[in-house]
Order: sequence, then C-alpha cells, then structure tokens
Amino acid sequence: MAWNTRTTFSRLLLLLALGSAHWPLASASESAPDQQWGQNYFPNTTLINQDGQSVRFFDDLIKDKVVAINFIFTRCTDSCPLETARLKQVQKLLGERVGQDVFFYSISIDPEADTPEVLKEYAGKFKVGPGWQFLTGNKDEITLLRQKLGLFIKGVDDGPTKDHNLSLIIGNQATGRWMKASPMENPYVLADRLGKSLHNWKLATTDTNAMAAAPVIRPPSTGEQIYRTRCSSCHTLGDTEHAGARSIGPDLLGVTRQRDPAWLSRWIREPDRMLAEQEPLAMQLFEQYNRLAMPNLRLGEVEVAAVLTYLNEETERLQPMAANDQKNNNRTVN
Repeated sequence: MAWNTRTTFSRLLLLLALGSAHWPLASASESAPDQQWGQNYFPNTTLINQDGQSVRFFDDLIKDKVVAINFIFTRCTDSCPLETARLKQVQKLLGERVGQDVFFYSISIDPEADTPEVLKEYAGKFKVGPGWQFLTGNKDEITLLRQKLGLFIKGVDDGPTKDHNLSLIIGNQATGRWMKASPMENPYVLADRLGKSLHNWKLATTDTNAMAAAPVIRPPSTGEQIYRTRCSSCHTLGDTEHAGARSIGPDLLGVTRQRDPAWLSRWIREPDRMLAEQEPLAMQLFEQYNRLAMPNLRLGEVEVAAVLTYLNEETERLQPMAANDQKNNNRTVN
C-alpha cells in the first residue's frame, strides 16, 4: 500500500509539472508512462546544438534517457549565468556519467541571437564538459517545448521582456518520472536525484556513514542563505578542496578586508551598471575571469549587507586578525 501511495503522489506532482488534465489509470508496471509521456506527448522538434549538429528533441535527446533541461539566453545578465554555474557544479559531481547515463540540455529562448557559434562561446566561458548540449532552433517550436515541459508562464514568458520561468526540469523519459527543480537547489541534491533516484536507485553506493557521526545542523543566517543559493555557484569561500568545481569567479575569503565597503556593496547590487560604465576595477575583474560578467542578483541593500556580514564573519572565523592588524585595517577602510 505504501508503494502505491508514493506512486500516486509522484504522478500527481508530474501532472502539476507538465500541466496535464488527465489522470493515468494504468499501474506503474504497465506501459502508461511510455504512452502518457512518450513520443505522442513530446514534440520531436529539430534543434541545432553548439557544434552545428541537428538533433531531434524526442528521438535524439530524451528518449529512454535521464535528463536535466533548462531554458536560457546568453545575453541574460542575472539568472541564466547562475543556472549555468549551478548545473556545472552538478556536472562536476556526476563526473563521467554526464553524457553516458545522464544528459544536460540548455535550450535558448532567444534563438535569433543565440546562434550555434554564440552558444559554443557561452559554454566555453563556463568550461562545461561533455554530455551537455546548448541548443537553438525555431522560436515558436521552442515555445511549444517550454509549454509541454511545464516551463512556460503565460503573461510572463510571452511578455515584452526576456523574463522567464527559472525552473529546470529533470526526469527519466523511460519511466515517466519528471519533476521540477530550482536551479538554485543544492548541487548535491540535484546530483543525487539525477544520479540515483531517477535511476530507481539501481546503482550501488559505497556510502557507509553512520547517523551517530552526523554533524549538528545549525540554522544559517540570512547572509549565509543568500551566499549558498546565489553566490556559491561561482565562488568559493576559502574552500580550496572544491575550488576546481567553482572556478568561475574569485575566492571571497578576505574580500571584505581587501575591497572598499561602498565599492563592494555597489558591485553586488549593480555589477551590470558598473561594467556598462567601464568602472576600472569592475573591468579588471571582467577581463581576469574569462570575460564572464558578474550577474545582477537583484538584491536590496538589506540583503547585500547580510551577505557582506556573512563574508566578514567567515573571514574572521577562518583567518582571525590580531587586534593591532584589525585597528590598522579599520583605519585603511575608513
């Protein structure tokens, strides 16, 4: 009975995600997933990847595969770079499995501007590995794909701006299991879903951790929460062990000591304006980090202050300053 309850709940989530008004009546052991979420449901849209190769959405990209799909555009200055950076972390965690039993697809909602050449350059800036395709095609057909995948919000996605649904969808087409996920989700959670649960936990694990050894979980501050969901996609904070997975931007340990507070606050709030103004330090960072623009996170002054407080607290925790050094540092900043 418990198994049937979970199955019913999973199907309910799937119906909500994909916008279907029909309840699948067959059991999971029957062919309902293949009929309900097979080639009769998904368009077999022709798309072109970053290498100029034509592929069909159903036949070549998702049929019998575990996939992660999101929609981006390369001229985006806020959410899209964060989505891409977060998925890069997930790709790093899954390793060689990406391209073998897990596949990533980022499809442009601005196909007129995002040619294969532009998409290839964009992927190169993030140093994405094999198994992740960036795709473009016909705009109307891409809109239909977004609707079928439940990633299109009427009145927002069809508006005059490029605002769009920030969810990504992950699923196993063969089993009919699909779920929406936030691109700001913890990369370990996304990797676990793509690498284990969507494969029906068929892969053995060597994890022998005991509950008795689990650390005490403390509630994060507002600043830490913002850092982990928005900033950690591209930055480390003295975490040299995982620096290779987040080498997009500089390590932030000590940044509150190194930069003028007013400059740092503005840089977090409106990096796009500072780059447009060609502010010298902003341009230096832009050139230093592969000409990949710092995204505008749309944070207010209170949120920015919370992030800076967290960065400062972590710096002091990991690199405590002597009293005399602290006084000299305060004189320099002030």
